[in-house]
Amino acid sequence: MSFPRPYYEEPAVTIFHGDCREIVPHFRKFDLLLTDPPYGIGRSGKPRSTSSHGGHRGYADLGWDNCPPEPWVLRMLLGSCADSVIWGANYFASMPTGPGWILWDKGQRIDQADGELAASTRNSPLRVKTINRAAIAQDGAVHPTQKPLGLFKWCISLFPDVKTILDPYAGSGTTGRAAKDLGKKAVLIEREERYCEIAAKRLAQEVFQFE
Repeated sequence: MSFPRPYYEEPAVTIFHGDCREIVPHFRKFDLLLTDPPYGIGRSGKPRSTSSHGGHRGYADLGWDNCPPEPWVLRMLLGSCADSVIWGANYFASMPTGPGWILWDKGQRIDQADGELAASTRNSPLRVKTINRAAIAQDGAVHPTQKPLGLFKWCISLFPDVKTILDPYAGSGTTGRAAKDLGKKAVLIEREERYCEIAAKRLAQEVFQFE
């Protein structure tokens, strides 16, 4: 397979539309893998809701969360980067994802999960970041499993020497936006073209207003 053509490219961030299993082998090693892969729990879509907490918009089910990445894919991704932060790593407990657990405390105690876990290669005690889940709406929520921009900036800050970042499951481009804001370089890969478009617009504009 020839080197794929970027969907979007600028000095700080490049986006590829395609399958990370085919694209990542074209690259040399990155400093950091920062990603939120499919967990295989069927969260690729959800109906619109309203509540006293504000509710959330509806999302079409595109089927991308029907199954988690194959073990060999996770091994390949881990091998492509010197360090890693993998969200949802509790769903991949059999994989050698790293010793340094990270907890996102969502700052609200409602019927949804109080927090989410990531495993990292940082050889340190558990670290906790509290960011109210409402921050996602303030960022411009456009993905059913979107993470707060501030959370990903904090993740990158845990690796101060990092210069290059890979996110092979880019979604709405939060990793790229965080990397750009912090003066890092990132490569994003996303198989759904609608999210490639969203991520590109999010990166191209300093302030992007989502409908």
